[in-house]
Amino acid sequence: MSTPFYVSPQQAMADRAEYARKGIARGRSLVVLQYADGIVFVGENPSRALHKFSEIYDRIGFAAAGKYNEYENLRIGGVRYADLRGYTYDRDDVTARGLANVYAQTLGTIFSSAAEKPYEVELVVAEVGETPEGDQIYRLPHDGSIVDEHGSVAVGGNAEQISNYLDQRHQDGMTLAEALKLAVQALSRDTNGSEREIPAERLEVAVLDRTRPQKRKFKRISGRQLGRLLEADGASTASEAEADAEAEASDGE
Repeated sequence: MSTPFYVSPQQAMADRAEYARKGIARGRSLVVLQYADGIVFVGENPSRALHKFSEIYDRIGFAAAGKYNEYENLRIGGVRYADLRGYTYDRDDVTARGLANVYAQTLGTIFSSAAEKPYEVELVVAEVGETPEGDQIYRLPHDGSIVDEHGSVAVGGNAEQISNYLDQRHQDGMTLAEALKLAVQALSRDTNGSEREIPAERLEVAVLDRTRPQKRKFKRISGRQLGRLLEADGASTASEAEADAEAEASDGE
Protein backbone atom coordinates (compact mmCIF):
# COMPACT_ATOMS: atom_id res chain seq x y z
CA MET A 1 0.00 0.00 0.00
CA SER A 2 1.42 3.36 -1.00
CA THR A 3 1.81 6.09 1.60
CA PRO A 4 -0.64 8.99 1.14
CA PHE A 5 1.02 12.20 0.02
CA TYR A 6 1.13 14.62 2.96
CA VAL A 7 0.46 18.33 2.53
CA SER A 8 0.72 20.59 5.58
CA PRO A 9 -2.38 22.61 6.46
CA GLN A 10 -0.44 25.83 5.89
CA GLN A 11 0.57 24.77 2.38
CA ALA A 12 -2.94 23.58 1.56
CA MET A 13 -4.46 26.91 2.55
CA ALA A 14 -1.78 28.81 0.64
CA ASP A 15 -2.53 26.76 -2.48
CA ARG A 16 -6.26 27.43 -2.15
CA ALA A 17 -5.64 31.15 -1.71
CA GLU A 18 -3.38 31.24 -4.77
CA TYR A 19 -6.00 29.40 -6.81
CA ALA A 20 -8.71 31.88 -5.84
CA ARG A 21 -6.51 34.94 -6.45
CA LYS A 22 -5.58 33.77 -9.95
CA GLY A 23 -9.22 33.23 -10.80
CA ILE A 24 -10.19 36.69 -9.57
CA ALA A 25 -7.28 38.35 -11.40
CA ARG A 26 -8.50 36.98 -14.72
CA GLY A 27 -11.63 39.13 -14.47
CA ARG A 28 -11.95 42.81 -15.29
CA SER A 29 -11.39 45.31 -12.50
CA LEU A 30 -14.06 47.49 -10.94
CA VAL A 31 -13.90 50.43 -8.57
CA VAL A 32 -16.18 51.87 -5.89
CA LEU A 33 -15.72 55.53 -4.88
CA GLN A 34 -17.35 57.95 -2.50
CA TYR A 35 -18.48 61.29 -3.90
CA ALA A 36 -20.32 64.24 -2.38
CA ASP A 37 -23.83 62.84 -2.79
CA GLY A 38 -23.20 59.13 -2.39
CA ILE A 39 -21.21 56.18 -3.71
CA VAL A 40 -20.49 55.35 -7.36
CA PHE A 41 -19.73 51.91 -8.83
CA VAL A 42 -17.76 51.80 -12.10
CA GLY A 43 -16.52 48.80 -14.06
CA GLU A 44 -15.72 47.68 -17.58
CA ASN A 45 -18.44 45.27 -18.64
CA PRO A 46 -19.35 44.65 -22.29
CA SER A 47 -22.41 42.60 -21.30
CA ARG A 48 -25.72 44.40 -20.88
CA ALA A 49 -27.35 41.44 -19.13
CA LEU A 50 -24.73 40.09 -16.69
CA HIS A 51 -24.32 42.86 -14.14
CA LYS A 52 -21.39 43.35 -11.78
CA PHE A 53 -23.37 45.81 -9.64
CA SER A 54 -26.75 45.24 -8.07
CA GLU A 55 -29.12 46.59 -5.44
CA ILE A 56 -29.43 44.54 -2.28
CA TYR A 57 -31.75 46.75 -0.24
CA ASP A 58 -32.88 50.36 0.17
CA ARG A 59 -29.46 51.93 0.78
CA ILE A 60 -27.19 48.98 0.08
CA GLY A 61 -25.36 48.10 -3.14
CA PHE A 62 -23.34 45.05 -4.15
CA ALA A 63 -20.32 44.78 -6.46
CA ALA A 64 -18.36 41.66 -7.39
CA ALA A 65 -15.40 40.55 -9.47
CA GLY A 66 -14.62 36.96 -10.45
CA LYS A 67 -16.81 34.07 -11.58
CA TYR A 68 -20.31 35.25 -12.40
CA ASN A 69 -22.19 32.11 -11.34
CA GLU A 70 -20.53 32.16 -7.92
CA TYR A 71 -21.09 35.80 -7.06
CA GLU A 72 -24.62 35.69 -8.47
CA ASN A 73 -25.46 32.97 -5.94
CA LEU A 74 -24.06 35.18 -3.20
CA ARG A 75 -26.05 38.18 -4.45
CA ILE A 76 -29.31 36.23 -4.39
CA GLY A 77 -28.54 34.98 -0.89
CA GLY A 78 -27.89 38.55 0.23
CA VAL A 79 -31.20 39.77 -1.16
CA ARG A 80 -33.04 36.98 0.65
CA TYR A 81 -31.27 37.77 3.91
CA ALA A 82 -32.07 41.48 3.60
CA ASP A 83 -35.74 40.91 2.72
CA LEU A 84 -36.26 38.45 5.56
CA ARG A 85 -34.55 40.63 8.16
CA GLY A 86 -36.35 43.76 7.03
CA TYR A 87 -39.72 41.99 7.10
CA THR A 88 -39.12 40.25 10.44
CA TYR A 89 -37.70 43.24 12.30
CA ASP A 90 -37.41 46.67 10.67
CA ARG A 91 -36.04 48.07 7.42
CA ASP A 92 -33.43 50.03 9.38
CA ASP A 93 -32.08 46.75 10.78
CA VAL A 94 -30.76 45.79 7.35
CA THR A 95 -27.21 47.18 7.24
CA ALA A 96 -24.12 46.74 5.12
CA ARG A 97 -22.20 45.60 8.20
CA GLY A 98 -24.68 42.82 8.88
CA LEU A 99 -24.70 41.74 5.25
CA ALA A 100 -20.89 41.77 5.13
CA ASN A 101 -20.79 39.51 8.20
CA VAL A 102 -23.12 37.03 6.49
CA TYR A 103 -20.98 37.00 3.35
CA ALA A 104 -17.81 36.66 5.43
CA GLN A 105 -19.17 33.56 7.17
CA THR A 106 -20.20 31.99 3.86
CA LEU A 107 -16.92 32.71 2.08
CA GLY A 108 -14.84 31.67 5.10
CA THR A 109 -16.66 28.35 5.45
CA ILE A 110 -16.23 27.54 1.76
CA PHE A 111 -12.57 28.58 1.76
CA SER A 112 -11.66 26.40 4.74
CA SER A 113 -13.61 23.36 3.53
CA ALA A 114 -11.48 20.69 1.87
CA ALA A 115 -14.57 19.18 0.24
CA GLU A 116 -15.05 22.00 -2.29
CA LYS A 117 -12.97 24.55 -4.12
CA PRO A 118 -12.80 28.15 -2.84
CA TYR A 119 -14.98 30.75 -4.51
CA GLU A 120 -13.13 32.81 -7.11
CA VAL A 121 -14.84 36.04 -6.13
CA GLU A 122 -14.11 39.31 -4.38
CA LEU A 123 -17.05 41.36 -3.13
CA VAL A 124 -17.77 44.95 -2.16
CA VAL A 125 -20.79 45.80 -0.02
CA ALA A 126 -21.60 49.52 0.29
CA GLU A 127 -24.23 51.47 2.19
CA VAL A 128 -24.94 55.16 1.66
CA GLY A 129 -25.61 57.18 4.79
CA GLU A 130 -27.50 60.40 5.45
CA THR A 131 -24.13 62.20 5.29
CA PRO A 132 -20.74 61.27 3.75
CA GLU A 133 -19.52 60.38 7.24
CA GLY A 134 -22.22 57.72 7.43
CA ASP A 135 -21.19 55.92 4.24
CA GLN A 136 -19.88 52.37 4.67
CA ILE A 137 -17.80 50.33 2.22
CA TYR A 138 -16.64 46.79 2.99
CA ARG A 139 -14.38 44.65 0.81
CA LEU A 140 -14.59 40.87 1.19
CA PRO A 141 -11.76 38.81 -0.34
CA HIS A 142 -12.09 35.13 -1.23
CA ASP A 143 -11.15 33.92 2.29
CA GLY A 144 -14.04 35.67 4.04
CA SER A 145 -12.08 38.40 5.79
CA ILE A 146 -13.66 41.88 6.00
CA VAL A 147 -11.78 45.06 5.12
CA ASP A 148 -13.36 48.39 6.06
CA GLU A 149 -12.56 50.77 3.20
CA HIS A 150 -12.79 54.55 2.99
CA GLY A 151 -12.83 56.82 -0.04
CA SER A 152 -12.18 54.29 -2.79
CA VAL A 153 -11.59 50.60 -3.37
CA ALA A 154 -10.72 48.44 -6.40
CA VAL A 155 -11.17 44.68 -6.86
CA GLY A 156 -10.44 42.17 -9.61
CA GLY A 157 -7.80 42.30 -12.36
CA ASN A 158 -4.93 44.65 -11.52
CA ALA A 159 -6.68 45.98 -8.41
CA GLU A 160 -3.48 46.84 -6.54
CA GLN A 161 -2.23 49.20 -9.24
CA ILE A 162 -5.66 50.82 -9.61
CA SER A 163 -5.98 51.25 -5.83
CA ASN A 164 -2.64 53.06 -5.68
CA TYR A 165 -3.75 55.37 -8.49
CA LEU A 166 -7.03 56.17 -6.74
CA ASP A 167 -5.41 56.70 -3.34
CA GLN A 168 -3.22 59.43 -4.81
CA ARG A 169 -6.03 61.27 -6.62
CA HIS A 170 -9.33 60.68 -4.85
CA GLN A 171 -10.60 63.58 -2.75
CA ASP A 172 -13.53 64.10 -0.43
CA GLY A 173 -16.43 66.11 -1.82
CA MET A 174 -15.93 65.22 -5.48
CA THR A 175 -18.91 65.63 -7.81
CA LEU A 176 -20.34 62.58 -9.52
CA ALA A 177 -18.79 63.63 -12.83
CA GLU A 178 -15.34 64.07 -11.23
CA ALA A 179 -15.52 60.72 -9.43
CA LEU A 180 -16.69 58.97 -12.61
CA LYS A 181 -13.87 60.43 -14.68
CA LEU A 182 -11.30 59.43 -12.05
CA ALA A 183 -12.67 55.89 -11.98
CA VAL A 184 -12.49 55.57 -15.77
CA GLN A 185 -8.93 56.94 -15.80
CA ALA A 186 -7.92 54.36 -13.20
CA LEU A 187 -9.54 51.49 -15.09
CA SER A 188 -7.90 52.63 -18.34
CA ARG A 189 -4.39 52.06 -17.01
CA ASP A 190 -2.76 48.79 -18.08
CA THR A 191 -0.30 46.82 -15.98
CA ASN A 192 2.61 48.14 -18.08
CA GLY A 193 1.69 51.75 -17.29
CA SER A 194 0.13 52.61 -20.64
CA GLU A 195 -3.42 53.87 -21.04
CA ARG A 196 -6.24 52.70 -23.28
CA GLU A 197 -9.62 54.14 -24.09
CA ILE A 198 -12.75 52.50 -22.67
CA PRO A 199 -15.86 53.44 -24.69
CA ALA A 200 -18.89 54.52 -22.70
CA GLU A 201 -20.91 51.58 -24.05
CA ARG A 202 -18.46 49.18 -22.37
CA LEU A 203 -18.89 50.78 -18.96
CA GLU A 204 -21.30 49.66 -16.28
CA VAL A 205 -22.08 52.49 -13.84
CA ALA A 206 -24.40 52.61 -10.86
CA VAL A 207 -24.76 54.90 -7.85
CA LEU A 208 -26.17 54.97 -4.36
CA ASP A 209 -27.51 58.54 -4.36
CA ARG A 210 -28.39 59.89 -0.92
CA THR A 211 -30.30 62.84 -2.50
CA ARG A 212 -32.96 60.64 -4.13
CA PRO A 213 -36.38 61.21 -2.54
CA GLN A 214 -37.21 57.49 -2.81
CA LYS A 215 -36.25 54.99 -0.14
CA ARG A 216 -34.35 53.04 -2.77
CA LYS A 217 -31.13 54.94 -3.39
CA PHE A 218 -29.66 52.62 -6.03
CA LYS A 219 -29.87 53.54 -9.71
CA ARG A 220 -28.03 52.69 -12.91
CA ILE A 221 -26.53 55.27 -15.26
CA SER A 222 -26.12 54.51 -18.95
CA GLY A 223 -26.60 55.87 -22.45
CA ARG A 224 -27.00 59.61 -22.86
CA GLN A 225 -26.88 60.21 -19.11
CA LEU A 226 -23.50 58.49 -18.84
CA GLY A 227 -22.14 60.33 -21.88
CA ARG A 228 -23.07 63.72 -20.44
CA LEU A 229 -21.41 62.92 -17.13
CA LEU A 230 -18.21 61.81 -18.85
CA GLU A 231 -18.15 65.04 -20.85
CA ALA A 232 -19.11 67.33 -17.95
CA ASP A 233 -16.56 70.06 -17.20
CA GLY A 234 -18.05 71.71 -14.13
CA ALA A 235 -20.40 71.22 -11.25
CA SER A 236 -23.32 72.88 -13.08
CA THR A 237 -23.03 70.52 -16.04
CA ALA A 238 -22.70 67.56 -13.72
CA SER A 239 -25.79 68.62 -11.79
CA GLU A 240 -27.76 68.92 -15.01
CA ALA A 241 -26.68 65.47 -16.09
CA GLU A 242 -27.60 64.05 -12.70
CA ALA A 243 -31.06 65.59 -12.95
CA ASP A 244 -31.58 63.96 -16.36
CA ALA A 245 -30.30 60.66 -14.99
CA GLU A 246 -32.75 60.86 -12.10
CA ALA A 247 -35.70 61.53 -14.38
CA GLU A 248 -34.93 58.75 -16.84
CA ALA A 249 -33.67 56.16 -14.33
CA SER A 250 -36.83 56.52 -12.23
CA ASP A 251 -38.83 55.15 -15.15
CA GLY A 252 -36.64 52.06 -15.28
CA GLU A 253 -36.81 51.46 -11.54
